[in-house]
Amino acid sequence: MPKILAYKQVYQRIHSAILKGTLKPGERIPSTRTLAKEMGVSRGTVEEGYALLKAEGYLESKGQAGTLVSEKLHSQPRVLQSKTTARQPGLQSEVEIPQVLPFQLGIPALDKFPKEVWARMTARCARNIHKDDLAYPSVYGNPQLREAIAQYLQLSRGIQCEPSQVFITSGYVNSINWIFHVLLKKHASVVMEDPGYPLTRQLLINNGLTPLPTPVDKNGIIFNSESKPDAVVVTPAHQSPTCVYLSLERRQALLNWAETNKRWIIEDDYDGEYRHTGLPLPALKSIDTQDRVIYSGTFSKVMFPSLRLAYIVVPPSQLTAFEQVSELFAGNVSALTQASVLSFIKEGHLSRHIQRMRKLYRERRNIMATVFQKVLGSAINIDPQPGGMNMIVMFTDKSINDNTLAKKMIEAGLFAQGLSQWANSQQEPGVILSFTNIKDEAQCYELASRFKAVLFSSINDHRQPIF
Repeated sequence: MPKILAYKQVYQRIHSAILKGTLKPGERIPSTRTLAKEMGVSRGTVEEGYALLKAEGYLESKGQAGTLVSEKLHSQPRVLQSKTTARQPGLQSEVEIPQVLPFQLGIPALDKFPKEVWARMTARCARNIHKDDLAYPSVYGNPQLREAIAQYLQLSRGIQCEPSQVFITSGYVNSINWIFHVLLKKHASVVMEDPGYPLTRQLLINNGLTPLPTPVDKNGIIFNSESKPDAVVVTPAHQSPTCVYLSLERRQALLNWAETNKRWIIEDDYDGEYRHTGLPLPALKSIDTQDRVIYSGTFSKVMFPSLRLAYIVVPPSQLTAFEQVSELFAGNVSALTQASVLSFIKEGHLSRHIQRMRKLYRERRNIMATVFQKVLGSAINIDPQPGGMNMIVMFTDKSINDNTLAKKMIEAGLFAQGLSQWANSQQEPGVILSFTNIKDEAQCYELASRFKAVLFSSINDHRQPIF
């Protein structure tokens, strides 16, 4: 990215957040170091953007207090949607393994989460609880948390939205069921990626919708803009499970299709914060000028899964429709959990944790790829994925049944999912593994040896694998 465009991007991101009111007068903005890491640019570039904002009177330096939004600015008043009502029981939840197994998908580095900080945060929120907090929480979510998420998305994912567009949910299933219920009629056809997240396919079927599996290549989903589906579910930052990113050309084509045909794009940004090579990629929603994208995000990958806290960002035109059915789908996250996450974000712990995890996951992925290649040799190929939390291990022996192998691995105390389980079309055999909880090289060698033993035992006796 040319430097002039980079500093303008810094300027525009902060400037827009101030004008929209997600950054208020007197609020501290991210340090140059923090924002530089978030955007993948130099500190000097961020300093140039900040300097321009200071020259225009939007920012002011306050010594050790840092750089703040100028107190002289008048913030734009906004109405926060809020409603207190009875909480509804949670709907369907994701299928989970009873214990965390090595290579288990969807589990961040639990050994590196700042548990002591989180414990202090929750204890403090519990001590400071008011009697009003003991009633049922707003079905839309804690208003301050919605505001903090809107600000977080503006700075980290380039998404411009009002807090009223953010709805708190209890996870991916809750989010997707809510979106499907509001936007799609029974028997509507929905394009999904192939290979793609199996749970998405099941949720489509459960909601009476018709999945249309669509192939993926190195540039993401191969979408035919002449087709007439009712919606598209896509993972543009890191395609699930291949981790390729949707090219800018295809992003724009998809947005043009949605606008021309008045259709919806559902963006699942499940781990978009983690990229191991190149610059962090903005969300598809960040370039959605016509409000055709519904954004789905989660804290389960950047914090921990048992938090059961996610969110969706809906277009302004659909706010009323989502609010009208909120009692059926929302209000499942405790007030204490929401308050604790709010403090975790506002005090900068989330941003720092994500930065540490980016570095850690890059290291752990490299360890696992190197060790597996040494232990298994020519029996496997490792996909060079640029981001995400998973690794695809492909087998050179094309007769291997990856689903059978995955079941045997779980029986042996190792987690895996066969690539064919994620695909509607014929796929070459491979398994999807997570590297996030590989602690060191020694542990990885031990696990790779166990993986090799299970692989060997799964191959017919009359053939020997090539190692």
